[in-house]
Formats: sequence, C-alpha cells, structure tokens
Amino acid sequence: MEKEPKTVIALMSGTSCDSIDAGICEVAPDMSVKLLKGINHPYPEHIRAKLFQAFRGEINIKELCQLNFAVGKCFADAANILIGEFGKPDFISSHGQTVYHYPYDEKLDNISLKSTLQIGESSVIAKETGCTVISNFREKDIAYGGQGAPLVCFADEKWWGKGGIWAHDESQNSQNFAIQNIGGISNVTVVSDECDTFGFDTGCGNILIDYCTQKFFNQKYDKDGEIAASGQVCESWLDCLLQDEYYFIEPPKTTGREYFSNKYAENILKTAPSDPKDIIATLTALTAKTIAQAYERFIYPSIHIDTVVVGGGGAYNKTMMKFLRSYLPKRIELKTHEDYGISNNFKEVMAFALLGYCTYYNIPNNLPCCTGAEKRTVLGKITY
Repeated sequence: MEKEPKTVIALMSGTSCDSIDAGICEVAPDMSVKLLKGINHPYPEHIRAKLFQAFRGEINIKELCQLNFAVGKCFADAANILIGEFGKPDFISSHGQTVYHYPYDEKLDNISLKSTLQIGESSVIAKETGCTVISNFREKDIAYGGQGAPLVCFADEKWWGKGGIWAHDESQNSQNFAIQNIGGISNVTVVSDECDTFGFDTGCGNILIDYCTQKFFNQKYDKDGEIAASGQVCESWLDCLLQDEYYFIEPPKTTGREYFSNKYAENILKTAPSDPKDIIATLTALTAKTIAQAYERFIYPSIHIDTVVVGGGGAYNKTMMKFLRSYLPKRIELKTHEDYGISNNFKEVMAFALLGYCTYYNIPNNLPCCTGAEKRTVLGKITY
C-alpha cells in the first residue's frame, strides 16, 4: 500500500490523569507530524475520582468493566470537540488510560504474567465519533517479551535521528540528543548517529510532587514550580530517596503508578521534613537528580550527550528545570520541545498519531532496544 498523508486525531491520558490530551495532526509519509490543534479535555469529576480508585486497587471487576466504557465515552467526547471544528479525520489513534502496568517476568503454571491494561473502549470511541480507531499499542510489544514501554522512543528516533525534522544540519558534526519527557513518570530517549536509539524510564516525574501538592496545598500540581521555589531542599532526605532500588536497575526498564504509588508516597513521608514547602522542593530536586544520575549510570558510559530536550509538564516547572540545569554537566545544552516549535503538552499526542499511522500502514513501530522486545513488530489494534 502506497503511503499517503493522513489526518489523525490522537488521544492519550498519562500517569498524572489530569486530563485527556487530544490533538488533530497531519502525518506525512516521511514520518513528520504537524499538530493543527491540541486540547486538554478534563475528565468528569466522578470519573477521574473512580480512576484514582482503580489506581489504588479499590474497585471491583464490575466497576473496572464499567469504567472501560465510561472512559471510552470521555475519549470520544474529546475527539468530537476537534471533529466539530475540523471535520472527521482519516482515523483516531488512542493510547487510552493505563490503569495497571506489570512488566515483570513473574510466571503462573510456567505462563508469563507480564501484562498491561489501558482502558477507554475503542468500540465506544468508534461508535461515538463514526471513525476508525487504532488503539492498544502496548500489548503486542509485551507479547514479544518487551515491557510495552517506552513507546515514544520510536517517534523521537524519527524526529531527532539522522534526516529527522528536528535533527542537526547534515553539514554539521553529528549531534547526540537525550529527549527527556517529564510527565507523571520520567523517561528518556537517546538519539545519535553513533549508536542504536535506546531509552528507558528514569523514574518518578511529577507523580510524587502532585500527590504531596494535593495533600498539603489542595492543588493538583505545583504550577511553574512556585511552591518548590519557596522551600528548601532537605539534602539528607533527598540522599535517602535516591537509594531506591529502581534507580540502580539496568535498562531496559519501565515503571509507573504501581511502583510510585500513594502507599510509596506515604511511606517516604514518614521521614520527610516538617515544612510542606521543603517536601515539595526536595521531591522536585529528586526528579531532576534521578534524571541526571540515570544519564551518569546508563548513558554517559556509552555515549556523550550534546543536547537534552525536555517535554511534558515538568518542562513548565521552572524550579525543576533550574535543578536539572544545575545537575547536568555545563557542556550539555538544555532545551525544551518549545525550542523546536512544539508545545511541551502535546509532543506525546503527536507521537501516538505517528504510531497509529504506522499501524495503519503495517509498519513496525516499536524499538526493541528501548522496550526489550524480541523483535520489531506492528503495535496496535484496529476497530472499524
């Protein structure tokens, strides 16, 4: 099938579950993606509350079944806002809402229990929008022995790799990028002419900060890092937090809310400083420091980095970016996605538009060097 440009509405909701990110994109055969418009569509209050109950394992099978269809309707509502303005796309690409991710090699009767679950029923989205829907990207990678994440590495390679739309000029010396997403969880993709693209989850992103901002300040997140800026980093507590075993595991590796859970947060708070502002400051430093240490342990021994490009909500956190700048070597240039003309909010939406495009054309769209899968394969299921 000869590839043609396609208009795609991409939908996703990340670990923070703060909204459904929806974007209408034009995807070209050269794998470039242009965002025409992006929106952050809020979940209805009670649906979002039910999702957080699901994250905590506090709902039963009946409620999970219901939630799958309810979230599908919410995703469809987000898509229909864009359809009302731009008309129907060629198809919809939906990541869904992850409610559980288990990338470990546990076995039952010698059968692997490695698994993942994203809800937001694609049949509901298809019915409510009248569009073909491509969804469920992570499962195929896990079926091939991978961890089902990180998947955005595929787009990072296409965009920042050799010949990519945001890569260096061909006349210049080769340039090595670390594309760093800071969402609920932080993950990095290393793109270079000198080695195969690789990536992994560096650890917590905003997830612990958001939990404590809600707990102590009744705010969903620390806007612009203002609370963190008003506090002091407790170095002794930070040093303790940095000893968590996840940070020392060799890639490929992935993590999520199952690990950095509310229970995890409450446990570390037992030894936290008394001033809530100092707690937020220290957790912000933790995210930045674990990113820098991940580079030291798992990237610099193999390859030098010229530029770190930060995206996700963390890119708007001025205090976090200040910490990250201080922890990274001075020779490394620190940029955000907005330096490349894209909102930090919608980079992952654009990535899933590209993943859906590849599924549509039967193009392998995982990177085994990032996920640990046995082979390249086509991710995603199609609902007509």
